[in-house]
Amino acid sequence: MKRIDIIYGGEHYSVGGRNFAELKQEIVDGVSRGVHWLLVNDGEGAPRPAHLLITPGVPIAVIPIPDDAPEVAGGSMWDPDGHEIRF
Repeated sequence: MKRIDIIYGGEHYSVGGRNFAELKQEIVDGVSRGVHWLLVNDGEGAPRPAHLLITPGVPIAVIPIPDDAPEVAGGSMWDPDGHEIRF
């Protein structure tokens, strides 16, 4: 897996080097505990750690990006305004 994209609060984040199923389970476990800080990467290129507060009722999307996914400018599937680029 190339990376896992995360949409949280209308913003785009990513996680690298993680197993998709394990990440989903971490989120489920955090919600069941009532609160969890999820470590993600903010921005493109050099890692910039960000911590997302995961609680019940907070929407989060977790999107696996396979190794063979097409890359676009900047290595992202999102345009500068945060909209998905369609292929």
